[in-house]
Amino acid sequence: MKKSLIIASFVVATLILTGCGSSSGGGTVAPPPGPGTGLTTLFLIDQNGFSLDNVPYICDSMANWDVTAGNGEFTFIPGESCYFDFMGFDGDLNGDIIYIVDDLYNGAGGIPYDCDLYGAGTTFGDGSFEYEFDDACAFYL
Repeated sequence: MKKSLIIASFVVATLILTGCGSSSGGGTVAPPPGPGTGLTTLFLIDQNGFSLDNVPYICDSMANWDVTAGNGEFTFIPGESCYFDFMGFDGDLNGDIIYIVDDLYNGAGGIPYDCDLYGAGTTFGDGSFEYEFDDACAFYL
């Protein structure tokens, strides 16, 4: 009886202590963040509310150029800059007004940017911005 009680205690202690300890010598190590952690999505739309798809862009964290999705979507990590190529657009003064909006179509105002031809500015409250014909702009998101 005494022997089976000792063995049972040993088994319980082993099960309780399983997983304790670490090969790194420290406490618990958090796993690296998974895909999509910290990403933000905004959208490009035109003056009629239509999505602007296939607009080339690249952000600091990207190795290669991408294009906006069919719904105008682009994704980035907050705090980085993203560079958009507006080749083929006529510029805001010639009727091609572009807006940066969120998923509820609220304008993303107050975003600093710098265009190759137009120069520096900040997006307006409705998310629109000034740019020239065939311009390219970096947005500091």
